[in-house]
Amino acid sequence: METTEKIRKINQAAGEAIGNARSFNEDAYYWTLMGTPSATEPWGFQFDGHHLVINYFVLGDQVVMSPCFWGSEPTSMEIDGETVTVCHEEVLASLAFVNSLTADQRSVAIASSTKTNESMKAGAFSDNAVQAYEGIRGNALTRTQKRKLLGIVEAFTGRAKADAARVRLAEVRAHLDDTYVTWAGGTGADDAFYVRVHSPVVWVEVDCQGPGPLAGAYGASQGSGPTQMHVHLGHPPNGNDYGKELIRQHYLTSPHHR
Repeated sequence: METTEKIRKINQAAGEAIGNARSFNEDAYYWTLMGTPSATEPWGFQFDGHHLVINYFVLGDQVVMSPCFWGSEPTSMEIDGETVTVCHEEVLASLAFVNSLTADQRSVAIASSTKTNESMKAGAFSDNAVQAYEGIRGNALTRTQKRKLLGIVEAFTGRAKADAARVRLAEVRAHLDDTYVTWAGGTGADDAFYVRVHSPVVWVEVDCQGPGPLAGAYGASQGSGPTQMHVHLGHPPNGNDYGKELIRQHYLTSPHHR
């Protein structure tokens, strides 16, 4: 909720700053309810708008919070005398991880020291995308480095309800040795970068992109290089977007659906 409200608040203020609050505001977000809320039957909802898409599928005590997308441009803005910052914990966690690697490990993890304006592989219209593993594998990391890697994932999973978040992170931890991390861009505190964490059970991306339509709100111009002031965050799984696999299993195994 906190992340959602900050994204909407910045979207409104940035829209006002460029004189286009008609298109960029805190109200142009939409609820879609799928099915009927039930303790036993599948249902879900989507909350959708600029820089913000949350899909939540529910089946009994099982939930799938994916695909989800959070983003902001800018990621920090002075609003009514208060500095509002969002999508920053993922940036900090990512930099903490990559800067814990040795030179040899970096040579495997870092695919490029530069990045394009947009690097995401699982953005819009990429449901259940298939992507080869790239980068450094979890079994090549020290215990401390593995904790830092989990920090990137936890920044995403931690947005779910606490009990669901714990279950999701435990699942990721169980597959940590088979988790891959690939990086593009710089590794300095203010550098733009792209990172993807990919395993049999999770796929998360942090992408610092080039200035977009709200560039004027923070003194940038479209067409310039990627920046930490425009960040997109994605969190899809492998093959279970919108609870697709979970609902398939439900229909196959529930007696009243046979």
